Amino acid sequence: MRIYKDIFTGDEIFADTYKMKLVDEVIYEVYGKLVTRSDGDIVLAGSNPSAEEADEGTDANVETGVDVVLNHRLQECFAFGDKKSYTAYLKDYMKKLIAELEKRAPDQVEVFKTNINKQMKEILGRFKDLQFFTGESMDVDGMVGICEYRDIDGVSTPVFMFFKHGLDEEKV
Repeated sequence: MRIYKDIFTGDEIFADTYKMKLVDEVIYEVYGKLVTRSDGDIVLAGSNPSAEEADEGTDANVETGVDVVLNHRLQECFAFGDKKSYTAYLKDYMKKLIAELEKRAPDQVEVFKTNINKQMKEILGRFKDLQFFTGESMDVDGMVGICEYRDIDGVSTPVFMFFKHGLDEEKV
């Protein structure tokens, strides 16, 4: 299994256990699904509730959400109220990412610069339909992932988009 972590914050972003696709060598699309999880009934050891009080037990802990978000403790980010504020973040992030790429993988700088503009232009055209997520640290100086819901085979599917070059791949 491979875990993908933000190169700036070290936050775990996603794993290769999900269906995913690399778009134009710069963006990973990760396909999530809505899940409901239950911890089951909570029963205290040694307890023996009578028939009258049987329904007064503690409720099971039920958690509903997108599997990618729940499994990797992603946090929804509300810092971008409009396209202008997200574009400002993106410009700063891209500068920082390119500087890091020049150190880590100079051969990837041109690939990134060439392909990211086309992808971001398309994505920003759908800005009003997007949600944004950070890693567990909630540090917006790191990667802010993008999520949009797409109709795939008649099912509304959450599709997360993460910058390939902003991730470290760790084999576990």
